[in-house]
Amino acid sequence: MQFRFIPEPVGQNHWTAGFTLSRVWAREAGDEREVSHLLDRSYLYQSSRELRWHLAYRFGLAAQAIELTSEV
Repeated sequence: MQFRFIPEPVGQNHWTAGFTLSRVWAREAGDEREVSHLLDRSYLYQSSRELRWHLAYRFGLAAQAIELTSEV
């Protein structure tokens, strides 16, 4: 499953402090839908790898089945 997200950098040093999620969309079989409301957007992610594992758990998928794209 493909996910597209807009990260919100935290702190002055941007990415070293981590990021939260601004918005997230899921795409499957050509259909894209916003899923931001299904996630805790205040959670502080330290990496896109951590986000991949969180999405896999939340949507019941294998982490290898998650494809991430960010809009920075």
